[in-house]
Amino acid sequence: MSSNALLSLSKTNKVSEQNKFVAAQPMPTIDIENRRYIGSKAKLLDWIFDHIKKECKGNSFADIFAGTGVVSARAARSFNKIILNDILHSNFASYQGFFAQEKYDREKIFNFVAHYNSLDAKDIKHTFFSKAFGGKYFNVPAAKLIGYIREDLNKRKSELNNKEYHILLTSLLYSADKIANTVGHYEAYFKKSISDRKFIFRLIEPLIKAGRVSIHREDANELAKSLKADIVYIDPPYNSRQYSRFYHVLETLALWDNPKLFGVALKRPEENMSEYCRNNAVNAFADLIGKLNAKYIVVSYNNTYNSKSSSSRNKIELEDIKSILTSKGKTKIFKKSHQFFNAGKTDFNDHQEWLFITEVL
Repeated sequence: MSSNALLSLSKTNKVSEQNKFVAAQPMPTIDIENRRYIGSKAKLLDWIFDHIKKECKGNSFADIFAGTGVVSARAARSFNKIILNDILHSNFASYQGFFAQEKYDREKIFNFVAHYNSLDAKDIKHTFFSKAFGGKYFNVPAAKLIGYIREDLNKRKSELNNKEYHILLTSLLYSADKIANTVGHYEAYFKKSISDRKFIFRLIEPLIKAGRVSIHREDANELAKSLKADIVYIDPPYNSRQYSRFYHVLETLALWDNPKLFGVALKRPEENMSEYCRNNAVNAFADLIGKLNAKYIVVSYNNTYNSKSSSSRNKIELEDIKSILTSKGKTKIFKKSHQFFNAGKTDFNDHQEWLFITEVL
């Protein structure tokens, strides 16, 4: 073996040993609740499940507009079977990272994380991601690191099983979102100078005892044709703000498909546009409820239809929900004052979260 080859091998071994040492040390982690997401029910979980426990009976729980998955994570404590669904690619990837029931090598993952946290952005070349989003949604060093890590995961996917790959991808999605130069979504970025937020690759904490889990990425109304569960939880989009547009940067990071980007916000081509954000929302909701095969239907909604902002105003009014659910079965309604997620200057008084629980006849 040549002296150059020996030197190269020596350096590789040193890096490997260093990564193993770092991997053995405590590292910052991320829970499923630690992501900014419009309409998140993370702060309402106790209230929601107190009512579900009192009003519903069953062993299976379906969350068909699951968002970040925080409701399903809480449901996994009490139900034997969990069904998660969301149309966004980034959410679907996260479900596999948090919920998928597959064994994984924790030491292997720790070594990946240690390697990624040892990187210096100065030594990394630009990727599509840093060229597009650097200096906008992220500072340039952070964007370079995020892009490099995502590309590296693609190249080394064969070294990982499905669970390991998605734990690392979900960790990247959450770590990137934590330092994004936004108010919590990607409709726009702050135009002022970006603060020097250091990117740290934080590892998610998978849900070890999640029970039997079925993960889907489908239109909820299509899934309803074949879905069967004791309890179906519904938390649909409320207004004209399309989630696929709000989280387009994370969608691109999940797909890693180098799309053509449009406009100041650098959005992807339109996809996964929800009828619940359009004028047809009432009909879509009625269609969904009519198709569901469940003992109980639980619907979360709020009273933002009184908002002065047209984009924040609900597409379905409370009376429509009452009428549609009542036609399906005996319906109880619960209300709670709740501080709304304010991504801009929208303001209104007496914001309330409403919970409808229907016992299907």
